[in-house]
Amino acid sequence: MRVTMMERIWQGFWQLSDPKIWIASTIPMFIAAALSYGYTKTLDVGWFVLALLGIYLIEIGKNAVNEFVDYQTGVDRFITEDKRNPFSGGKKTIVDGKLTMKETMVIAVLTLLGAFIIGFFIAVLREPSIFWIGMIGLALAVFYSLPPFKLNYRGMGELAVGLAFGPLIMCGTFLLLTGTWSWEVVIAGLPVAFLITAVLWINQYPDYEADIQGGKRNWLVRIGKENGLIIYGLLYGGAYLSLLFLAILLKNPFWLLGFISLPLAIKSIKITRQHMNNIPKLLEANQKTIQIYIITGIVMTIASIMTFNI
Repeated sequence: MRVTMMERIWQGFWQLSDPKIWIASTIPMFIAAALSYGYTKTLDVGWFVLALLGIYLIEIGKNAVNEFVDYQTGVDRFITEDKRNPFSGGKKTIVDGKLTMKETMVIAVLTLLGAFIIGFFIAVLREPSIFWIGMIGLALAVFYSLPPFKLNYRGMGELAVGLAFGPLIMCGTFLLLTGTWSWEVVIAGLPVAFLITAVLWINQYPDYEADIQGGKRNWLVRIGKENGLIIYGLLYGGAYLSLLFLAILLKNPFWLLGFISLPLAIKSIKITRQHMNNIPKLLEANQKTIQIYIITGIVMTIASIMTFNI
């Protein structure tokens, strides 16, 4: 059955957008919203949904820019068929012929422009400081892959992801909903930052050889798979120590419920140690890392509501 150009672009757009990974930004936004509810006893759903839409547009724009650059450098094309999996090679829209490079960049421009308009609207009508937080988020999304910074190619991608999906999104959401800052939100962003970086870290294993060929000098490429396992474990350690610190500092034991995901973390480290060079078997660790992020995020949302209520 022949697919029309519009059908191809529509399919390519949703493959590029990949809504299932929006959980990466949804989790910190819900935690921050829960913190704001605990703080004010109210929740402005309208502004929250608008901010959520803006973040999703940034996610799509970031995916498009990353897809364009990774195809151009050859990273996506260097992934062999036996190592291709749901966690490798970006969204595969250009490689699969779903979108052209020009169409991908048009999507990037339109979605990032849409996010800018939403951010400007929020800044004018709700909270002026949001504008600068949004601009930092846009800059991280664009220059994650795009020259001249190419953060992900120069060993700064991990830091950018942790900062953006942890403290930045959470502080921005809390500020939007409460009109104020809170150091508790910054600290609460740390477990999220560690865990989302762990997701990125383990997802770099299937692309390891392709990243080397394409000149993507992320930290896994720089230190190697064996040493990378140590960093993977330390990221988990940082997340759980942050939860412990939050529980003690805020005198709220509900934060300790985040340790419910610890057995999964231990299991994912063991799988990675045993199968770091066997991609089909390693994928279980990729899946478990995402599950840990979601489970811990849900528990943190519950703990956040209780933070200002005990």
